[in-house]
Amino acid sequence: MNDGVFSGLRVIDCASWIAGPAAATIMSDFGAEVIKLDPPGPGDPWRASPAVPGKTTDYWWQLTSRNKRSLAIDLKAPEGLAVLHRLLATTDVFITNFPLPVRERLKIAAADLLAINPRLVYGSITAYGEAGEEAARTGFDATAYWARTGLMDMVRATTETEPVRSMPGMGDHPTATALYAAIVTALYRREKTGRGGVVQTSLLQNGLWANGCYVQNRLFGEHVPHRPPRTGTPNALANHYRCRDGRWFLMAMHNEQRQLAGFLKAIEAEHLVEDPRFATLLSRRANHKALTEILDGIFAKRDLAEWRTVLERAGVTFGPVCSVDEAADDAQAREIGALVPFADGAGLTVSSPFHIDGVTKVAPVRAPAVGQHSEMVLRKAGYSADEIARLKSLGVL
Repeated sequence: MNDGVFSGLRVIDCASWIAGPAAATIMSDFGAEVIKLDPPGPGDPWRASPAVPGKTTDYWWQLTSRNKRSLAIDLKAPEGLAVLHRLLATTDVFITNFPLPVRERLKIAAADLLAINPRLVYGSITAYGEAGEEAARTGFDATAYWARTGLMDMVRATTETEPVRSMPGMGDHPTATALYAAIVTALYRREKTGRGGVVQTSLLQNGLWANGCYVQNRLFGEHVPHRPPRTGTPNALANHYRCRDGRWFLMAMHNEQRQLAGFLKAIEAEHLVEDPRFATLLSRRANHKALTEILDGIFAKRDLAEWRTVLERAGVTFGPVCSVDEAADDAQAREIGALVPFADGAGLTVSSPFHIDGVTKVAPVRAPAVGQHSEMVLRKAGYSADEIARLKSLGVL
């Protein structure tokens, strides 16, 4: 691994699926040594999740487990737990999203591990938090982040439309970023006090934060109606429109008084400036349906590529509704380092979503196979060849 901000920092990823492991991935991007604890056999169940129907290629695994070293160890065996305890003596961060009862059974709860290493930062992710009746309840981002917090309900096109399913990891990755932030905050505290401790977040809390605008309205007693369909949105200038070629774009004009005249001239609709229905902000709101219909007709006359040029020249804020194919081939995303090449093989990966001035992220390497680095990790921890052979004979390693 290259030197980085976290060079010399050891992180143990004792988690599964996405949210916990992705927090460790961010740390690896900045130079931390990350040891992925895999259960012997198939390893983390996320490895086997099919990214593409009918294919078993571990695309998703490559994203959330790049740069890591896999140690396949059976924590249910006393000898396996002893290995973890030995590693903890020189570990800075321990990350888990195992359900609370599982942590207790495996003896990897915060109290167990902090007793071994008080400087340890114990990073915890749960579905619904660590207090209350639902603390032990299991959940995924689709259920706890997306469905539970009002997000799933609010993005429907109409109140009659079926609820919309979330994309894989859509809540897990933001939640992982929150856990990363908590871990770094705790490491800063440790620098000042010498003390580690527990940091924790949950899918529920992050989903509420993501839906904070509407939830805050309700907390002040306001009724929050469902979002209207696009033909009923009160601001026709902050709406999405379909072009002649069937492509959509989203326009977001929130400084109407300054931009309106130039926008209407650019789309060859200057006459609307004098139309009393659209002369003021209040009148445009009152006649939003009429303005949406007019703009629908205008934008249907040209392809998206043409409208992109027109709107860019007019200084209008907008974004094309892109497919995943387009997002994965976005030149701007590559330019800013959001999509970066693997250092040890073909292909690109999605980088963590921030940069630090003067710091170069670690060049990503492919995610490990189950137990690929078990012997290496144990030798580094001081295990002899005989000790390693014994662990193998017991089925622990």
